[in-house]
Amino acid sequence: VVYTQSEILQREVYLFERLDSPNREPMKHLKAICFLRPTKENVELLVQELRRPKYSVYFIYFSNVISKSDVKALAEADEQEVVAEVQEFYGDYIAVNPHVFSLNLLGCCRGRSWDPAQLARTTQGLTALLLSLKKCPMIRYQLSSEPAKRLAECVKQVITKEYELFDFRRTEVPPLLLILDRSDDAITPLLNQWTYQAMVHELLGINNNRIDLSRVPGISKDLREVVLSAENDEFYANNMYLNFAEIGTNIKNLMEDFQRRKPKEQQKLESIADMKAFVENYPQFKKMSGTVSKHVTVVGELSRLVAERNLLEVSEVEQELACQSDHSSALQSVRRLLQSPRVSELDAARLVMLYALRYERHSSSGLPALLEELRARGGSDRYRKLVSAVLEYGGKRVRGSDLFSPKDAVAITKQFLKGLKGIENVYTQHQPLLQETLDQLIKGKLKDSQYPYLGPNTLRDRPQDIIVFLIGGATYEEALAVFNLNRSNPGVRIVLGGTTIHNTRR
Repeated sequence: VVYTQSEILQREVYLFERLDSPNREPMKHLKAICFLRPTKENVELLVQELRRPKYSVYFIYFSNVISKSDVKALAEADEQEVVAEVQEFYGDYIAVNPHVFSLNLLGCCRGRSWDPAQLARTTQGLTALLLSLKKCPMIRYQLSSEPAKRLAECVKQVITKEYELFDFRRTEVPPLLLILDRSDDAITPLLNQWTYQAMVHELLGINNNRIDLSRVPGISKDLREVVLSAENDEFYANNMYLNFAEIGTNIKNLMEDFQRRKPKEQQKLESIADMKAFVENYPQFKKMSGTVSKHVTVVGELSRLVAERNLLEVSEVEQELACQSDHSSALQSVRRLLQSPRVSELDAARLVMLYALRYERHSSSGLPALLEELRARGGSDRYRKLVSAVLEYGGKRVRGSDLFSPKDAVAITKQFLKGLKGIENVYTQHQPLLQETLDQLIKGKLKDSQYPYLGPNTLRDRPQDIIVFLIGGATYEEALAVFNLNRSNPGVRIVLGGTTIHNTRR
C-alpha cells in the first residue's frame, strides 16, 4: 500500500523476495534490506537467514518495538557479521487514506471479549501508529464496552513500559486517543453507499487498494485486477468523496479530455522533432489511457450492479430505516422489497437486519413475519441466523449510546434544509454515530460518564489532535465523515482507524 513496484525500482531496488519463500538463490553481489513485523516467526526466519546468509550485507528494519532478547538472538546468529544495522521503523499498520488506517484484522473478538492474539496485534498496531505520528496521548474509551477498556489499558501499559520512546516534545494540548466499539453502531456498515470510494468497497470490495474485477462480464485480461490509490491516481484522489452522480459527469470530462489529447493516428512523423515530441508525450498518454479505461470499467460495473440489484430502491428503504421513525411505512417498504424478485438475497437479508436493529423493541414488531418471508424466498437458514447474530452484536441491550435518539427541532430543520440540496437527499441522509461523537468531542461536550479517561488526568482544553479507533472495524462512510470534520474544523486533526474496513459482506 505504501509503494508501487515501479517507485521502488526507481530507488534501485531490483529484487523482491519474501523471507519465508523457500529455495532463494544466494546472490552475494546484492545488499538486502529487510522490512518485517517483529513476530516470533519472523525473528526465527531471520536467525536461519543470518546463519547462512544469501546476500552480502543486511539492513534490518522492524515495523515495531523489538525485544532485547530477540536482538540478542539475531546477534548470536550473525557469525559472519553481515548485519550492517538494525532499526525500528514504526509502520505496523496499513495507511488507507491520508487520515485513515486499518490493521486488516477480521473477527477480533469472541463474543464480548477479545481474542488474546488479536488484542496483542491491535495493541501493537495502535502503539506503532502513535510512535510514527510521535504522539503520547491521553486515552478515553467507551465505558459500555469491555473490549474498549481492555485495549485502552494495554496501550497504556506499552506507553508506560516504553516511556523513553514516547518522550516527545510536549504540545500545549495533549493529543487524545478515543477507543470505541463497532457494536455501538451496527447500522453504518450495513448501508449501501453512494460516494465513489465507499461504493466501490461496498459493491466490489477494496483489498489493500486492489479491486478484483475478474467477475465483470467480458472483462479484458489487463483489467481483471486494478489498483485504486489516491497516491498515484489523480482522478481517484479528486473523486473518491464525490457522489455517484458527479462521478459520471467527471468521467465523461476525463474521456473527452483524453480524446482531445489522443495522438492523431494519421500523424505524420516527418522530422526528428516530430518523433521526439511523440515519444515524449507517449508515456503521459499511456498513463492517461490506463486511468481512463480503469475508471470507465469500474464505474460501468457499479452502474450495472446498481441496475441489476435495484439498489436505488433498496437504498431508499435502508435510509428510511436508518433515519426515520415511521414504523408502519418502514415495515410496508421492507415487505414490498422482500417480495421483489429483483432484490438479491444479500440485500433482502440486509433490509431485515436494519429493520431488526431499528424496531427491535417496537410493540408491533413485524420481525417474525419478515424472517418467515426471508425463508419463503428460498433463502438459506444462514441469513436468518445472521439477523439474530446482528441483533446480539449491536442490539439495544449492548449499545452504550442512543443510536436512534429523538432529534431536537433544530436538527430536524437542518435535516430538512439539507434535503432540499438536490442529490444529497434520500440516499445520503444517514450520518454515522461517529460523526455526532466526534462533534461532541471537538466542542468539549463528550460526557466523561460515557467516555471516561483512563487514569486520573483529564483534558481541560478542547482536543486538537484526535486519534479515534474502532474495535471491530471502521467504514468508508465514517472516513468521509472524518474527512469533512477535518475540513470544517481548522486546527483540529482527526485520524480514524479500525481493526478492518467494513462493507456489508465483511
